[in-house]
Amino acid sequence: MGHGSAQRGENPPKSGFYEHGRYGRMFPALPPFAADTPTLRAALMKIGEKDGIMDAQDDPAVPAADLITNPALSLNNPDNPAMTAGMTFLGQFIDHDITLDTTSSLEQQVDPEAIENFRIPTLALDNVYGQGPSNSAHLYDATDPVKLLVEENPGSPAQSRNNAQRFDLPRNSQGTALIGDVRSDENLVLSQLHLAFLRFHNACVDHVRANTALTSPGEVFNEAQRLVRWHYQWIVIHEFLAKTCKQGTVEDVLAKGRKFYKWRNAPFIPVEFAVAAYRFGHSQVRPSYRINFGPAAGGDVFLRLFDDTPVNAAHPDPDDMRGGLRQPRRFIDWQTFFDFGDGNMRHSKRIDTRLSSPLMDLLGFPASEPQSLAQRNLLRHLTFKLPSGQAVAKAMKLPVLPASDFADLAQYGLDTRTPLWFYILREAGTTQNGTCLGEVGARIVAEVFIGLLEGDATSYLRQDSTWTPSLPSASGPGKFFMTDLLRFADVVPPL
Repeated sequence: MGHGSAQRGENPPKSGFYEHGRYGRMFPALPPFAADTPTLRAALMKIGEKDGIMDAQDDPAVPAADLITNPALSLNNPDNPAMTAGMTFLGQFIDHDITLDTTSSLEQQVDPEAIENFRIPTLALDNVYGQGPSNSAHLYDATDPVKLLVEENPGSPAQSRNNAQRFDLPRNSQGTALIGDVRSDENLVLSQLHLAFLRFHNACVDHVRANTALTSPGEVFNEAQRLVRWHYQWIVIHEFLAKTCKQGTVEDVLAKGRKFYKWRNAPFIPVEFAVAAYRFGHSQVRPSYRINFGPAAGGDVFLRLFDDTPVNAAHPDPDDMRGGLRQPRRFIDWQTFFDFGDGNMRHSKRIDTRLSSPLMDLLGFPASEPQSLAQRNLLRHLTFKLPSGQAVAKAMKLPVLPASDFADLAQYGLDTRTPLWFYILREAGTTQNGTCLGEVGARIVAEVFIGLLEGDATSYLRQDSTWTPSLPSASGPGKFFMTDLLRFADVVPPL
């Protein structure tokens, strides 16, 4: 999220068409869900407050390991049997690939079209590649300039099964990651996922050199980059969207086309997506994770999402998942996060109106700002004048959830005009048992991602819609999933 203070306009536009690089609206004719008043702001703060109706009430006194291994301790925050824990972070990585808003504020209504998206709205991994080897040379390996730079994590073999060498993002002398988007170093899992994509590219360079006649650096880089992008785009559609969206939604958009996400010149990022629908991932976050299995059986490392323990010379390796740190044990064993068929995978949380408690008391924000992620998300509905979930469902000609499904909002008068983000979470929880997005949320998310690919002349959907993955897959020819990408990138040492 962007939390800058620059203001870009009082009245969001009602045009349905936006220029490349801007945010915009999918439903420009719909009115805001409610008038921005002190009473409404107080209601949203109450709905999203710590210990409120959206707080899963995870017990901070329970050890991090127990929150994963004992479901009875998370009755308010159940696991999603249909989703692996890694999908949460893949969703965050994808978000950083398509959006970067450094200017919008929680305090004032803004014009979406006037907010610059400093990330190109395509699934082209510019968060990984920057501006390429010539213009972003600091991201690349000087000994082989078509490869991306990675670094060994000193001391990690002693903390890893079979003494496997582990790797980290490249960092400067002060520990700052040298990557195309510093947000990828926000937490340990995301940092290691970004690293996996760096190594995936490098493995594709080796693959191109070994299996094609290409020899010039430019040709090798371009072909490796194409392989990376197209296999990633395939994963976005055929794994991430397929698991995230109500069954049949992705297939319908691919076969019959988009109904609601349209543009005149080039794709834009709709605020209904960025501020509401795509924030479903916040509900999937666990309060703690097993990050790796340690050097031997029984040595599993469990960390909380984050805590307020200061990092200093005396305590350089905190027991949480904050990013920006290189320590021997801070690496990921991906067998916990994706299903390699070995029984080690763990699930994300269900998509519903409960958020893990660490997200209700964020660190690093000024005391004058809301500390709860739920509060911040809800207030941004006022910032961007988002319509209600009920209005969007009607506009899409989809079933509208009854007011009885929002009885907990009735005292605020929001049971029939519900903030879109809350509506989409409740829709997923009530109609899909929290395993995936319901009809409104799924349609918005699927149309935007597929639309971004259809609007990108370099994507596989535009270049060759019949293309299927060419890299090896454990599932067979023409398929490719995150487990295949991680294996090909050589970031899954055996346990």
